[in-house]
Amino acid sequence: MGTEPTVVGGAPSLVQAFLAGRSPRTLCAYRDDLAQFAAFAGASSPEEAAARLLSGGPGLANALTLGYRNHLRDRGLQAASVNRRLAAIRSLVKLARTLGLVTWGLEVSGLPAEAYRDTRGPGAEGVRKLLDTTAGEGPRERRDRAVLRLLFDLGLRRGEVASLDFADLDLGRGTLSVLGKGRAARTLLTLAPATATALEQWCAARGGEPGPLFVNFDRARKGADRRLTASGVYKLVRARGEQAGIKVAPHGIRHTAITEACKAAQAAGIGLEEVLDFSRHRDVKVLMIYRDRERNVQGALAALVAGTAETTPGGTADTR
Repeated sequence: MGTEPTVVGGAPSLVQAFLAGRSPRTLCAYRDDLAQFAAFAGASSPEEAAARLLSGGPGLANALTLGYRNHLRDRGLQAASVNRRLAAIRSLVKLARTLGLVTWGLEVSGLPAEAYRDTRGPGAEGVRKLLDTTAGEGPRERRDRAVLRLLFDLGLRRGEVASLDFADLDLGRGTLSVLGKGRAARTLLTLAPATATALEQWCAARGGEPGPLFVNFDRARKGADRRLTASGVYKLVRARGEQAGIKVAPHGIRHTAITEACKAAQAAGIGLEEVLDFSRHRDVKVLMIYRDRERNVQGALAALVAGTAETTPGGTADTR
């Protein structure tokens, strides 16, 4: 027997079909997106939420989606986060249209967003303060220290950290196998000595059983395998930031890591193309944003332009 989606009313289950074939990290993200939407809609499950979304026609569906978008915005989520969650709902309806379940699509647009609006992050000093909060040797301190090291030393995204399994780590060789954002194949990354030490200390507390590399310490033990989710990584970083007296998110740590990598590459005469191996971006133009923000190219050019309008002691513009 295969694992085809359950047939309901002569059509494949929409949610199962939507989730089928996704990578583990994408699957986890979409499940969370659908669960968040179900909670907003007052549904007991993503399947019930999907049925409610599709059964009322395009007007009610767009009204529900618009309300969801406003709800997310009012919660203070960044535009990129709101748009990502809306994209999941929009893709679900698009699949329903492809399967002939509806003849319409969602028209609700996302929020205006500027990519890479702030690439500074907490800075290297801020990262040091975060690590200082994990100076103890308890299991939680060891776990959090290892997570922070991966976010900064390797520039990992929180979803990449959350998706790691114990089998992905090879302390003997000092490597970590990571499934990057939008990638079909895993990338083998070399650990820095400080990163390897932090992971070794965490694994001594964790034990060597198979399963997720990082687990949560929630007494309710959410999830069958107690995996620390991407949302859990976010909360971990925010909590450590509060202890350190700084406001920080996981992607801010990655921003700082990439900024530091660009600075180090410039000092060593290394081209930005080589930094791509560290940041794992697809386009070097993204790294140019980090470099230019760090060097404040705009500010330097503004000073040059302003200088052309300055006057000499005689009262005329200095055109030298």
